Amino acid sequence: MKKPLAVIVWCVAVWGGWESAVIAANDPITEKIERERKTLEQLKDKIEEKRKRADEAEKKRESILQGIQSLDERLIRHRQDHQDITKKLRKKDREIEDITEQLGMIRDGIQDRREAILARLRVQYMEGRFGYMKALLTSDTYADFQRRRQYLSTLSQKDYELLGAFRTDMARMEQAERQRAEARAGMVAFKDSIEKKLADIRVIQREKKSYLTKITLEKDAYNRTVEELERSASRVDSLLQELETRRRTLAMRPATIPSPSRGAKGALPWPADGQVTSFFGRQKHPTFNTYVQRKGIEIKTKEGSFIHAVMPGTVVYADWLKGYGLVIILDHANGFFSLYAHASRILAKVGEQVAEGRAIGETGDTGVIGENTLYFELREGAEPVDPLQWLARR
Repeated sequence: MKKPLAVIVWCVAVWGGWESAVIAANDPITEKIERERKTLEQLKDKIEEKRKRADEAEKKRESILQGIQSLDERLIRHRQDHQDITKKLRKKDREIEDITEQLGMIRDGIQDRREAILARLRVQYMEGRFGYMKALLTSDTYADFQRRRQYLSTLSQKDYELLGAFRTDMARMEQAERQRAEARAGMVAFKDSIEKKLADIRVIQREKKSYLTKITLEKDAYNRTVEELERSASRVDSLLQELETRRRTLAMRPATIPSPSRGAKGALPWPADGQVTSFFGRQKHPTFNTYVQRKGIEIKTKEGSFIHAVMPGTVVYADWLKGYGLVIILDHANGFFSLYAHASRILAKVGEQVAEGRAIGETGDTGVIGENTLYFELREGAEPVDPLQWLARR
């Protein structure tokens, strides 16, 4: 009897479990929860995939200012290559001039020797085939014979040397002409390289112009650029505040360079020749009706014009700065700092002491600027002041 009882118990248990599963399967709440769970998992997968794509896109995307700086760095390299090739071309041109001058001298020497050889040939022709023998046989004494023999031997040696010098000059002339031909071929190659570099420069300039036009015409790009410029300006402010703090700490130390007096207001020399195109203070964007606070002035210049120190000072920064291009900052040891931006070349090193009027760089169009322009700031401590109040009136 025990066995049938055990079987009955097992059947009841199995039936009960199956019945519960059937009930659960037919329960609409359970089905809804399961569907929601699967939907949530799919949504999580989609979110994770989008996040990964966004991270990858962010890593690949350059900032606007970084894009401009990359173009500027390429442009600077191509311009430097162009300058180097131009120097080599000038050197090759001087080499050709020197060879041409040398050829002229060699030709003059050859002409003189040719005339001397022709004169000797005429004499020998007139004396005939046995001229030397006649001169010796007509001697009156043995001593006269010896003198004539010595003279004729010396004359023969001179003729031999004359012919040897003529051959040497001819060989030198041929070599100089080969060198000149090679130099001319090199000059043609350099000219081709210069044309290629100029073409590359024009391509990069068009790329940058297109980039800047996009910033000007698209408000989103413009706003992003303004934000990045503000961050760059904040870095400048932080740097100058740090320098001002350091200067105050070392204020008691004797100055190693002469400090300009504060009476120089309205008499400082200009940092570059040109016309002021942007002024100090609050400026309105003509398209987007937004305002920016300018801490300096912009001076439109000719490309490659010298940038001059407005006061004696020490170079405390000379490098790239996003949005500003190549930047030079001077500490004038009297509470003033000056900043020069958008340079095409830096001519002074960090730590170098420079005199008033010293050329510290060359103007250019690096940074967020579309033409050759010098951006100039003057700071009293870390606070910007209007440079036009300090520069000499023109």
